[in-house]
Amino acid sequence: MGVTIHDVAAHAGVSVATASRALSGQRGVRQANRDKVVAAARELGYEPNVVAASLRSRTTHTIGMVVPRIGNPFFATLVEEVEKQLQGGNRSLLLANSDYQPEVERRQVQALLDRRVDALLLIPCHRERSEEALAAAAARIPVVQLDLRVDGFDASWVGVDNEAGMRELLGHLDARRTVFVGAEPTDSSAQSRLDGYRRAGAGDEVLLGDFSKEWGEKAAGRLLSEGLPEAVVCGNDVIALGVLAEFARRGVRVPQEVRVTGFDDIPYAELGQPALTTIRQPQAEIAAEAVRVLHDRLAGVETTSRRTAITPALVARSSG
Repeated sequence: MGVTIHDVAAHAGVSVATASRALSGQRGVRQANRDKVVAAARELGYEPNVVAASLRSRTTHTIGMVVPRIGNPFFATLVEEVEKQLQGGNRSLLLANSDYQPEVERRQVQALLDRRVDALLLIPCHRERSEEALAAAAARIPVVQLDLRVDGFDASWVGVDNEAGMRELLGHLDARRTVFVGAEPTDSSAQSRLDGYRRAGAGDEVLLGDFSKEWGEKAAGRLLSEGLPEAVVCGNDVIALGVLAEFARRGVRVPQEVRVTGFDDIPYAELGQPALTTIRQPQAEIAAEAVRVLHDRLAGVETTSRRTAITPALVARSSG
């Protein structure tokens, strides 16, 4: 049988209640007694029963997070930044992947609720069909939507101003003819980037598929058969890298014959051939703000929902 809290209390010469309060960081324990308890726990190799402590305190010190696709470098980096922020508050992250399927997302959210996470960070995979999962979570625990959001749902959201980023990009290009290569607007970023492109007066030449390198390659082939524009504006960096790869395979010179831009500034963007001009999402800032809002909700400091749109920045490289 392992070392128990009773053993620690006896070794320190204090009551079990005092030992428990001292190890959980509660008030009402003299510093001398706290020091003795901590020293006794260290000497005996005491490991607290986290599950039992969670049942008593009704908190698990865990935050759930559901992302559309962990293999996407943008989401992977965002998860890393969120985890860094949570470490400062002694909370752990439980991560789940929806694979852009609302039904899978619903099951993943329910699984996290069953594990009694204290709160949820959700990147909803669909701007409409993710509402069921979001509502189920919001009815039980604090929820913050991150990066993507569900249309019209009253829950806090933290992300970037996609339309501002698109305006910045098009202003930089200052091209007479551009074509937008993006994703079907099933999620909020796909929709807002498409809207931003059109509202900036760039025209109606758009090709829509999904946020994948394969779609970028296919779209590049179509552009070559239909006639190259002055610039190709891509809905994200993964699409743009696919466009660059296909152009390179076909012998198209970038940026001499056509300019190519992305959106997000994933870690691989500067490794493109040539290095990709893009819009950088400040992921550390986004993660910090999302975790701050979540902590405020858990502490009862903030009870109303809010939307925070952070302005992204242009990163000009060789491709455009």
